[in-house]
Amino acid sequence: MVISAMTKLKPKKRSLTLNGHRTSVSIEDRFWTAFLGIAKQRNMGINELAAEIDTTRDPFDGGLASAIRDYVLTWYMTQADGQSHQD
Repeated sequence: MVISAMTKLKPKKRSLTLNGHRTSVSIEDRFWTAFLGIAKQRNMGINELAAEIDTTRDPFDGGLASAIRDYVLTWYMTQADGQSHQD
């Protein structure tokens, strides 16, 4: 049981297309599932949301996968605070 729980924590490579260019991010299942849910809630495709995150992130602050994790965490923290997320 511990092994299966640990495999959920291991990042998996996911493919995205940002502005017509293929790229990939290594991200854990839980963050990826949450990212998909946010895209659906915002009526966006995952590539569109990833491109938005990519254009607003600081390139010296980490990679796209880190920016997606930060976006997901910020989204849900805002939801937990009962505030409306700014699009």
